[in-house]
Amino acid sequence: MNDSTATAIPADRLAQAIGIVQRMREEIRSAVIGQQAVVDQVLACCLAGGHVLIEGVPGLGKTLLVKALAKTFSGEFSRIQFTPDLMPADVMGHAVYDMKSQSFSVRKGPVFSHLLLADEINRAPAKTQSSLLEVMQERQVTIEGESHQLPPPFMVLATQNPLENEGTYPLPEAQLDRFLIKVRIDYPSVEEEEQMLRMVTRDRVGDGLDVNQVATLVKPETIVVLQQLVAKIRVDDAVSAYAVRLVRATRDWPGIAIGAGPRGSIALVRMARAMALTSGRDYVTPDDIKSAALPVLRHRIAVSPESELDGLSSDDLLLGLIEEIAAPRG
Repeated sequence: MNDSTATAIPADRLAQAIGIVQRMREEIRSAVIGQQAVVDQVLACCLAGGHVLIEGVPGLGKTLLVKALAKTFSGEFSRIQFTPDLMPADVMGHAVYDMKSQSFSVRKGPVFSHLLLADEINRAPAKTQSSLLEVMQERQVTIEGESHQLPPPFMVLATQNPLENEGTYPLPEAQLDRFLIKVRIDYPSVEEEEQMLRMVTRDRVGDGLDVNQVATLVKPETIVVLQQLVAKIRVDDAVSAYAVRLVRATRDWPGIAIGAGPRGSIALVRMARAMALTSGRDYVTPDDIKSAALPVLRHRIAVSPESELDGLSSDDLLLGLIEEIAAPRG
């Protein structure tokens, strides 16, 4: 496969990168029981330099997953519990007047970290949501007219509870588009839940899962290098055209009221490149595009009222679309 826009990755660098990524995955899985597809998608999103929206009921290990990912690369981790009274300054930081020096100093907020867990982002008012989403796009914070760059890599993992709508402020479609992927965490299997029970209750006080067993493998700077490497993963023109066909098909597909925009095609290729690296390849296959399609597109489309009445979800419609749109061969 050839891509005129990508530079070939030296074999030794590729092998080293694949080894690091595989070890990171193993370390995260040592702390997070089950949820293998979720772990792979979140890790790939990190390598693609994107942000994740995680949907799932409380208690399924969302915070543990973020902590484990941060531990693998000695990253700084912050968590914000979003509430209706949360103000933008509580997230970004604010200027504080020092009486002794008679000058203002900046007190940086929790957003100044490598991984930020925004718990229940839809519980904060629109003003606070939009301030965080702006930072996600610009990778910088402006306090009292002064810009402050966030340390790379910077990744937001926002969660929302799909069951509770009372007292929430749903994210508008334009803001949902800032997240590279939307991941759904489901309940664990019987075997996984039994394993979790044994792990938490054996010689421990409380019910917390820790990440002490997760090894720190690399520095944050190495993640930035891996992200630059992902950008060089080869994408054949036929595979790019396939990604565009999938996204364009959402705009007039039966049951879909609003389709994905051009940013969906870009996100699809970005995510597919990262998934190719996690699979040990330096080129994207049509299967990578298919694997990336659900997490990348499910929050970029709107299901029609008729489909909702029929009990169809965005995933149901997208799976039908992926099955019908022909993928390139050879």
